[in-house]
Amino acid sequence: MANVFEFVAEARSASGSSAAKVVRRQGKVPAVIYGGSGEPEMLLLDHNEVVKHLVHEAVYSHVLDVKIDGRTEKAVLKHIQRHPAKPQVLHIDFMRVDETHKLKVHVPLHFINEAISVGVKKGGVVAHAMADVEVLCMPSALPEFIEVDLAAVEIGSTIHLSDLILPAGVEIPVLQHGVEHDHPVAQIVKSKSTDSAE
Repeated sequence: MANVFEFVAEARSASGSSAAKVVRRQGKVPAVIYGGSGEPEMLLLDHNEVVKHLVHEAVYSHVLDVKIDGRTEKAVLKHIQRHPAKPQVLHIDFMRVDETHKLKVHVPLHFINEAISVGVKKGGVVAHAMADVEVLCMPSALPEFIEVDLAAVEIGSTIHLSDLILPAGVEIPVLQHGVEHDHPVAQIVKSKSTDSAE
């Protein structure tokens, strides 16, 4: 299997929406890589290869190798533009990674122990408020995902961002702005059947 953390690209010279339409008809995805000490570069990637890579959740929270005409740049996926009606990727933004600087990346949340949760066993239902969270860390400390353990959560209880157990060297930058930014991640609410039983 091809390395899902490796995107093979070629440099492109033409820019603008009309040029982008032409390359899309050729089965390519226009992209840009920016940040770091280099200038922004316009790229082309093979659409089918991109789609295969994006199936893997880990791609969204890993430092990737973007191979451009024989050289390799370290980068993260910053934005993906998809067609609203078709299974088509329209554009990708890569951001270069500097191993000596922290980066902000959205990392998926993995909810565990829902079935054995105290609140669920009492008839509650898990309500998810977030699917991912933005973290700040050095590239070497970037986690693939963050686990949210629901085992001990009671009906009516909420897990907030500040309750998440983060790996060493990882922080949630929004929490620096005060308690009003300590957003809910998940809660266990009474189900309608629990209410009627009472």
